[in-house]
Amino acid sequence: MTLLLVVGGALEALGANSASLPVKPADLFQTTKVWTMHLQFTAEQSQAMEPAGKDSMPGPGQFRFRGPPGAGREFGPATFLAPSFLKADQDRDGKLSQEEFRVLGERWFSDWDKNKRGELDFHQLGEGMNSTLTPPQFGGPAPNNDPPGPPLQGANGRNGLASAAGIDFKYVHADLEFEGQLLRDVAVRYKGNGTYMESRNSIKKSLKIDLNKYVKGQKLASETKLNLHNNVTDASWMNEVLSYRLFRDAGVPAPRTSYAKVYVTVPGQFDKKYFGLYSIVEDVDNHFAQDRFGSKEGAIFKPVTRDLFGYLGEDWSKYSQSYDPKTDPSDGEKRRVMDFSKLLTSASDAEFSGRLAQYLDLEEFARFMSVTVWLSTMDSILMMGQNFYVYLQPKTHQFEFLPWDLDHSFGQFPMGGTQDEREQLSVLKPWRGTNRFLERIFNNEGFKKIYLATMKEFSKTILTPERFAQQVDQTAAAIRPAVAEESEMKLARFDKVVSGEPVEHFFGGGPGPAMRRGGEGREGPRFGPGGFMQPAKPIKGFVVARSQSVSDQLAGKSEGATIAEQGFGGPRGGGFRGGPGGGFGTGMFLARGVMDAFDTNKDGKLTHDEFTAGFAKWFESWNTDKTGTLTEEQLRAGINRELAPRGGPPDGPGFGPPDGPPDE
Repeated sequence: MTLLLVVGGALEALGANSASLPVKPADLFQTTKVWTMHLQFTAEQSQAMEPAGKDSMPGPGQFRFRGPPGAGREFGPATFLAPSFLKADQDRDGKLSQEEFRVLGERWFSDWDKNKRGELDFHQLGEGMNSTLTPPQFGGPAPNNDPPGPPLQGANGRNGLASAAGIDFKYVHADLEFEGQLLRDVAVRYKGNGTYMESRNSIKKSLKIDLNKYVKGQKLASETKLNLHNNVTDASWMNEVLSYRLFRDAGVPAPRTSYAKVYVTVPGQFDKKYFGLYSIVEDVDNHFAQDRFGSKEGAIFKPVTRDLFGYLGEDWSKYSQSYDPKTDPSDGEKRRVMDFSKLLTSASDAEFSGRLAQYLDLEEFARFMSVTVWLSTMDSILMMGQNFYVYLQPKTHQFEFLPWDLDHSFGQFPMGGTQDEREQLSVLKPWRGTNRFLERIFNNEGFKKIYLATMKEFSKTILTPERFAQQVDQTAAAIRPAVAEESEMKLARFDKVVSGEPVEHFFGGGPGPAMRRGGEGREGPRFGPGGFMQPAKPIKGFVVARSQSVSDQLAGKSEGATIAEQGFGGPRGGGFRGGPGGGFGTGMFLARGVMDAFDTNKDGKLTHDEFTAGFAKWFESWNTDKTGTLTEEQLRAGINRELAPRGGPPDGPGFGPPDGPPDE
């Protein structure tokens, strides 16, 4: 049967079977449904899709951040390393002479070569750099006097890691074929933050499709926007899908999902090339509000701040970037944010308790927090101050919370403490460090009573390990053929995590190109045994341990674990952890740059001569004015250029070079 459907003149008949096409959102978003999508770009549009300002950015897999407004310097490796280099400034003139620089290199090699073998392997190099660095702290703007983190706020509304790094995603024109139905002139751009940075070496990046931007009124199953998530951090492809399902089962307004096999055509580059299996995630917009709340009215915010509802005064411009409104808030809605902020920041306990329910839907927030805490998803309100929406109900004027970006759920956010700490995470103090918003609310007896009752109810119903195991098996059966088409390596990893066996994590979803060519030990940044950290437990293993921990805490048998405010490789509960006795640390990211620059015979080790010769070359290269002394600005520029974390070759045009990294 041939379907002919015209909306805005953009849809064409392609022999599609009408029975297979979704008509309404409930048809489109079926948890285990795998659709087929084909995106078609011109070569020019594919190239135009690449982020603006790329020439000033480090290469793929490399991270450099703009400093916060007014900082005057980029946030990059120099943020951590420059102070350590400058300790070698013996005459305190604010510069490093060639001799001071040489002595520093000699001392570092001696200190890091703890076994006195006259050489440093990659692990020793990374651990040595960890011991030398000024450690960073993670998260958005922090409350009180907590140390700031790498900025997660961008500019002009958009926030997140990629935005803070100066990456700007722009829409381009394309055609979309969905199950044989052609939608012409749709808008497509890259999306994501950490997942984008991690997949820069891969053709498989997350995408956002706006069907309505260029052709007004164009929709698919009544939806105008589609989010395609690449699941690069999740070997199971189901962390997000099952987490959103759990939130919905808990009565929390949460996006619906399905899957799609995505193909791409770019003349001269790709001919209907299979990019892989993506999850389709429902967009949180006024259509979402209409469906969930019965009204397109009401403000939608996507905050990025570790000081949520901290009072910033009476000028809305001081709030706008942190709250990133996704709708155009009225003066009254802005006022509501500021009034709640003032109450939370300065009200007495008695006043706060008496007025809290006027601003916050306590029952909805208890459901939201119960699931968030049970999942130990630390890349959230619990730690990073991001990855959630706040909806201001137009009738009740109460705030409701919605989840977002759950690829690190089920205790799989590596910066959120150790595996044991995530499994044992306290239900009464689940946040890391200082969090004034959560502290005040969890100290409120009215909320605490609702929250604990909700957690107890869910623990007996929707949070049982058996239920999760059944969902994992059901989802795996549906998507396994699509995973198999992506690569044998990914299928093998998929089968392991589905069975409950941990697997290593590779940036970009696969090993580095050098390793593929047989260059032993020369792969890109890698997680797992011998790498940066032990792999996290997959869903089946995590839910068993987490269920027992929560039950013990609710029964008064355990207090659970709290995660301290620390940076990379710091004390217990701090951040990335490796194997026994070893941290992950910033140094493990930066060490690759040192190894690549200094290891002249490419044996994966640095001798004393290689190390000191490398230091000498750095000085000569960084001392651009050839004065014989390095200024602090020269030092910082050199560090940021040479030591940005690296994970592979530069991107080619558009979606990556035609002969880009293979899938396995």
